[in-house]
Amino acid sequence: MTKLILSLTCLLLMAVTTQAQTSFYDFKVKTLDGTDFDFASLKGKKVMIVNTASKCGLTPQYEQLEALYKKYGGETFIIIGFPANNFMNQEPGSALQIEEFCSLNYGVTFPMMEKISVKGNDIHPIYQWLTQKSQNGVMDSQVKWNFQKYLISPEGTLEKVVEPRVKPNDDTVVGWIEGR
Repeated sequence: MTKLILSLTCLLLMAVTTQAQTSFYDFKVKTLDGTDFDFASLKGKKVMIVNTASKCGLTPQYEQLEALYKKYGGETFIIIGFPANNFMNQEPGSALQIEEFCSLNYGVTFPMMEKISVKGNDIHPIYQWLTQKSQNGVMDSQVKWNFQKYLISPEGTLEKVVEPRVKPNDDTVVGWIEGR
């Protein structure tokens, strides 16, 4: 009986520890310019995470993302872009090239993070959390292409995955931002 109680206690502690380690707010990443970015600073905000690419047919979504950010960004909403080269080498550039491209072509002012992998063996930990129910506690998903959007609640819970071809200004996204 003592061994059973001890085993159950250990399992419970492991579950609590695992859950605490996979909080959305535990992640720290680097921006394109190498500055640390702590997700704990996002508490209380709705967050859209989107994997981006400069040489994709969906790249014009940068314009709509920036328009959303200008309209809603601030105290209650933020967009976080993660350049990724996982789909047909559509983001081959360096951090400086990506930053210049985004700024010159689309006037991007929302935070852009360092280039990462969003799938495969080298998937970044934040995308492991976004795509694995065992980590986010809500659902499994696969990043299907560039510009897939993950919508996170102000409490740090994954709420919705928006397909890459759904534009950022679609009513599904705007309604979520506005709370309708």
